[in-house]
Amino acid sequence: MSGKILAIAIVAVALIFGAVVYYAQVYYYYTEVPAAEAQVVLTPEDGGAPRPIEFSDYQGIDATSSPIRYRACFSTPERPETLNGRFERYEGAEPRNAPFWFGCFDAEAIGEAIAAGEAVVYTARRNFEFGIDRVVAVTRDGRGYVWQEVNDCGDKAYDGTPLGDHCPPRDQ
Repeated sequence: MSGKILAIAIVAVALIFGAVVYYAQVYYYYTEVPAAEAQVVLTPEDGGAPRPIEFSDYQGIDATSSPIRYRACFSTPERPETLNGRFERYEGAEPRNAPFWFGCFDAEAIGEAIAAGEAVVYTARRNFEFGIDRVVAVTRDGRGYVWQEVNDCGDKAYDGTPLGDHCPPRDQ
């Protein structure tokens, strides 16, 4: 009889622990980014300071637990045709999945739009945090998405490869 009770207790503790870990990963660490605090900026092709673009209908989330958990969606009157030539494009960006409850950010659909040429990805800020770039994708119909990408310096820093001269100091 005591073996059954022990087995039930172990299973119950494991289920509770699993539920707590799931909640922490999917809900707990995320906070809403208020639209009043939001900025949507793009880096000019000449390398100058990032400049804001007009946006509305902003929804954003962020988490302190990881530098790549930031996601945002917005609408803009800007189109890739008006942004190209003025702002730096960002090659190789792949949107990461957002929590299922953040419905405006569908990483798979955004990735398909980028691959089909319906959306263009621009640099918002390089090394927003060491090794992390913030990028903005704008679609032909005026929808926009923001997320953060691990850049080459971040890849090297996290896997232990020597950084090289093109990486900024780690304190930036």
